[in-house]
Amino acid sequence: MFILLPPSEGKADAPRRGRALDLASLSVPELGEARRAVLDDLVKLAADPETALGTLGLGAGQAGEVERNARLETAAAVAAGKVYTGVLYDALELASLDAAAKRRAAKQLLIFSGLWGVVGVGDRIPPYRCSIGVRLPGVGPLAAHWKRALKGPLDAVTGDDLVLDLRSSAYAGMWTPPNAVTVRVLHGGKVVSHFNKATKGRIVRALLVDGARPRSAVKLTETLRGLGYRVEEPRSGQLDIHVEQL
Repeated sequence: MFILLPPSEGKADAPRRGRALDLASLSVPELGEARRAVLDDLVKLAADPETALGTLGLGAGQAGEVERNARLETAAAVAAGKVYTGVLYDALELASLDAAAKRRAAKQLLIFSGLWGVVGVGDRIPPYRCSIGVRLPGVGPLAAHWKRALKGPLDAVTGDDLVLDLRSSAYAGMWTPPNAVTVRVLHGGKVVSHFNKATKGRIVRALLVDGARPRSAVKLTETLRGLGYRVEEPRSGQLDIHVEQL
């Protein structure tokens, strides 16, 4: 089973020193050309901070984000699992997983990104700012750019394995897995965003610790129930799983 995650808007600061980005070392190397196009566009854009702020949808007080983008080629790169922060990643707590669970995370987790397309948690990247809704001067709309680039390579990576898709709607449009299950978080029978990211982070952590590798929505439902979640099986045949933690 593969688990698809969104990135976070916030990124941890990179250390002051360390090895710089090596594009060829990232997971799914077939995306190298598509990544290079976005990377070059972002670095070039950062040379004009005022235009970059507008293009990236940032305010004047976020000029530091543009400065980060200007240093993408030279800044220290660290594991993606350390770069991404926020509610989901705080709940997932990758750093505190045991060795076996960390190995599973390295194999099963795919993080989607407006800059990289997709990365594994162990891929070394610098912090950056570039959401999937951005339209770059050269590449154009990133959503369309990555939709073209990702389909073949990710279809080959996931094959017929079950895919647990926990991405937000903007990132879900980048690639449609052929065998996917999505999760809606319920509280008191209603969908509420407050619990959404944290619950998804806890679900991923629980699955990694347990070592479960369900191959169908039914088996995933059974696994989640065994892990302490109340799961309502999908009624529409859409493979949506409604989860509420007990």
